[in-house]
Amino acid sequence: MGKEYGVDLDALDQVVKELNQVLKDMGGPKDKAKNQTFLPDGALGKGFEERDRMHNAHNQMKDYIEQNIVGMIESMIDDFGKKSKQTKDHYEDAEHDNTMK
Repeated sequence: MGKEYGVDLDALDQVVKELNQVLKDMGGPKDKAKNQTFLPDGALGKGFEERDRMHNAHNQMKDYIEQNIVGMIESMIDDFGKKSKQTKDHYEDAEHDNTMK
């Protein structure tokens, strides 16, 4: 007779809930990266090349942080949360089907 394995559906459900909370919490860093790192056009002065390079570098880094760091982390957490929920749902369905037999 083979060993039987069980899946703790409550634990999977807790993982999904916690990941959803992390996504909610990600709104803070996302908002800061998007709205609280603004560098006004004239803040570094006007009419010299270094100012333009610095301003452009700031905007490029701001976009990089928003999209490639915060956005990527957010996307990864969302994907893992969705996959965890799917896994839990599949196990629940299988458990339900087994009790009906």
